[in-house]
Amino acid sequence: MSISSQLQKLSQSLEGTLLHDDLHKTLYATDASAYRIIPIAIAIPKSEEDIVKIIRFAAKNKISITPRTAGTSLAGQTVGNGIIVDVSKHFTKIVAFDSIKKTVTVQPGVIRDELNLYLKEHGLFFGPNTSTSNRCMIGGMVGNNSSGTTSIRYGVTRDKIVEIKAVLSDGTLAVFNEIPSAEFIEKTKGNTLECSIYKTIFEELSNTKNQEEIIKEFPKPEIHRRNTGYAIDLLLKSELFGGTENTINLGKLLCGSEGTLAFTTEITLKVDDVPPTNNIMVVAHFYTIQESLEAVVTAMKHHLYTCEMMDDTILDCTKTNREQAKNRFFIQGEPKAVIMLEVASHLSMEDAEIQANALIADLERNNFGYALPKIYGADIDKINELRKAGLGLLGSIVGDNKAADSIEDTAVELSDLPQYIAEFSAMMERHGQSAIYYAHAGAGELHLRPILNLKTTEGLHQFRNIATEVAILVKKYRGSLSGEHGDGIVRGEFLPFMIGDQNYELLKRIKLAFDPHTILNVGKIVNAFKMDENLRVEAGRAEPEIQTIQDFSDSMGILRAAEKCNGSGDCRKLPSAGGTLCPSYRATRNEKDTTRARANALREYLTHSDKENKFDHEELYKVFELCVSCKACASECPSNVDVAAMKSEFLYHYQKANGFLWRNKVFAFNAKLNGLGSIVPRFTNFMVNLPMVKKTMGIASQREVPLLAQNTFRKWYEKNWNQAPSASFVNGKVCLFCDEFTNYYDVSVGIDAYELLSTLGYEVILVDHEESGRAFISKGFLEEAKAIANTNVAVFSDYITAEFPLIGIEPSAILTFRDEYIRLADDKENAEKLAKNVFTIEEFFKNEIAAGKIHSEQFSDEQKTIKIHGHCHQKSLSTMEATFAMLNVPKNSSVTIYNSGCCGMAGSFGYEKEHYEISMQMGEDTLFPKIRATDAATAIAAAGTSCRHQIFDGTSRKALHPVSILKSCLKEGRP
Repeated sequence: MSISSQLQKLSQSLEGTLLHDDLHKTLYATDASAYRIIPIAIAIPKSEEDIVKIIRFAAKNKISITPRTAGTSLAGQTVGNGIIVDVSKHFTKIVAFDSIKKTVTVQPGVIRDELNLYLKEHGLFFGPNTSTSNRCMIGGMVGNNSSGTTSIRYGVTRDKIVEIKAVLSDGTLAVFNEIPSAEFIEKTKGNTLECSIYKTIFEELSNTKNQEEIIKEFPKPEIHRRNTGYAIDLLLKSELFGGTENTINLGKLLCGSEGTLAFTTEITLKVDDVPPTNNIMVVAHFYTIQESLEAVVTAMKHHLYTCEMMDDTILDCTKTNREQAKNRFFIQGEPKAVIMLEVASHLSMEDAEIQANALIADLERNNFGYALPKIYGADIDKINELRKAGLGLLGSIVGDNKAADSIEDTAVELSDLPQYIAEFSAMMERHGQSAIYYAHAGAGELHLRPILNLKTTEGLHQFRNIATEVAILVKKYRGSLSGEHGDGIVRGEFLPFMIGDQNYELLKRIKLAFDPHTILNVGKIVNAFKMDENLRVEAGRAEPEIQTIQDFSDSMGILRAAEKCNGSGDCRKLPSAGGTLCPSYRATRNEKDTTRARANALREYLTHSDKENKFDHEELYKVFELCVSCKACASECPSNVDVAAMKSEFLYHYQKANGFLWRNKVFAFNAKLNGLGSIVPRFTNFMVNLPMVKKTMGIASQREVPLLAQNTFRKWYEKNWNQAPSASFVNGKVCLFCDEFTNYYDVSVGIDAYELLSTLGYEVILVDHEESGRAFISKGFLEEAKAIANTNVAVFSDYITAEFPLIGIEPSAILTFRDEYIRLADDKENAEKLAKNVFTIEEFFKNEIAAGKIHSEQFSDEQKTIKIHGHCHQKSLSTMEATFAMLNVPKNSSVTIYNSGCCGMAGSFGYEKEHYEISMQMGEDTLFPKIRATDAATAIAAAGTSCRHQIFDGTSRKALHPVSILKSCLKEGRP
């Protein structure tokens, strides 16, 4: 029987899913590391029984299985050539909680931050805090022995292990927890695999020669953050092996074993009281890396809760990141490095101030730091978000030179850190490198990354040579080559050198005891794959030439734009984490529907396709199908991977090869068709909502097609534009963009905008111009979109200035000038100049309010409560603060912004029958429940026409454009 037939048979026996199509194998071939290994299948189990069946199948067929949760591993732990077993979708339950013992039992797919949301109401939290905490999962944290920013105060994941329930490599179940020495001995007796495991460990670690070798060669015990092989050095604390402790827990051995010893299905953890809320962060600024590290030794004498470092390379990356640029407010001057030092107090804020002042005084006394600002409250969270974005930000570096993670996880004893880094820096200079330094300085661990081009043979050689020299240097200080990210592929090869050949052979025997058939995550920790093989990019390859309609020169082409995705998985965060990214993943919880998957798939096919049109792959169509082009990835992804731009480019090329669908043509040419339909709007409105017409067009029967207004906004303007006296235009003139949505559907909003602006002293001018082209862009009709961009740039460039700005009502339309037109227009120089003077109407109001031209006296004192839902493009390309400022002008307005994600309509997406349910699920994730919970007297503001329709369809509430709400607040009797 062929392997395909066997996989099919296995699939039929599972409650969950088994996938072995080319697309899914491609998507799971990478994680957040530099590696790419195509698996034979992906299993998404629903139950423990499924996992047992998969393991027994693997044992029978000698196939490796690799456990995977969020797939954010940096050392290649979650890629493999067998079956990837993804527990992130179904193993997400919090099984039990004991408030007295302060323990919680979870399945491996529980997200760390989701767990802490649950624990918060009990005054508890799970301490280890990785930069990926809003999407990384407890199973991965256990597999890696994750640490994060809090380890100096709350320890590492291994410290929290109470019990691990796991499936062994023969499909039997075992529970590993703290047991007395006598019970350990008892477990060595018997013929089961579990008994064999206990027997092997007892025999091996009872051997005094083995004990001596472990003590001699393993990293210094003072280095708390260490993931070097298996944690057999910790087991020596047991009285069974020469130590003093009368209990032992093999669960701590499984922690950090990267799924190579057993398959975890439940984890019981110790949790801590929540940290004090009286906290202050001192951000020390330094001119040199060396000075910053010497300062760490002094700073750590204080009772710090975090001690984190970022160098100037990462700080510079934040300047061009839409989301993180606003979080670098604390930077003074041009530091080479900053260290974030947090103090906190359970007693009072005054006590925290005393601690912070003592810390500052100590640093100043030792001449450390040229600036030492204190940061408070919500601003501390902003700084932490910036620090968390570090790894992802490195992916935004343009070109083939990337921050390579070959050496990025070394840890040494804190007192050794300055000298170690001095030697490391000298070594980097010999290699012509200026490395990147960041992360957990207070724990003696820095994430160190050289900048390498792994597409070249020279870069590949440097990848190995630098890694080898760093291993030698770390060994000199008896440090750990991995502090928290694990050995995986990138460091596993160096284990014999790091712990000695005898200890390495011991690890192999322990692995064999647990896994006699060698099926559990093969190629990691022992008998590891070569660190410079199976890379995402092939050294010496000929770079594919990809011709595009849009200009991707800001990323040196669309392929490199896709390659900016480093797999960090920010697109897998859930609604509770805030933001919008990624709506389709939030709705389906499938890896296929992440931004990461789309970038990975595009990179794969553009690189490896033999077709002349490399976009012509049905797999790409499948992976892009649920992308709603919300643009959240362009801002919330630290690497600024703009998948919406890539999707429209893909659709263009794919449809050029396979034909443009009739329905897509109808939606793309919607504005043109509306021009005809508006001649007889009543007849048009009657026709488009007939069930047969909707069925023919593939529109969901549950949807009401938007109705054309009885008159267009442009016609209304032509009739009314000269009615206000010119003397009333005290604030100058503005050009109002007559977008296709306002012109045909939301005419009343256009009228409100015109009357509001006119009443406030602005002359409103409309000129002849093309539609925005938004529908053409969304549906991949890029030739038509390009022609529109060229026309509009030519129309507006001659007279739009800072004094005569172009403002727009519909966010998705007006923001094309600031986004897609830059990629589409032939006259890029004028497109960029024009973009600087194009604003959403909310941005315009915010600017005019700041200039004092619009003020509260112009509006009534009526009390009004308003809640704002932001259009996705506003949140990504503009700012919701502008809408907030605009609606807050009336004195008695109470305005808040929903943390509401994507509404799910996304232009035509929500109308398409096959996408209706997903569209509504996107709305249900955050927006609909918040709307339903909103008092009926509260006005709901939504600038997007699609958003307003979706809100009505999902909640029966009518949302209004902010312009209409503000106009209703004008004082009566104003001219």
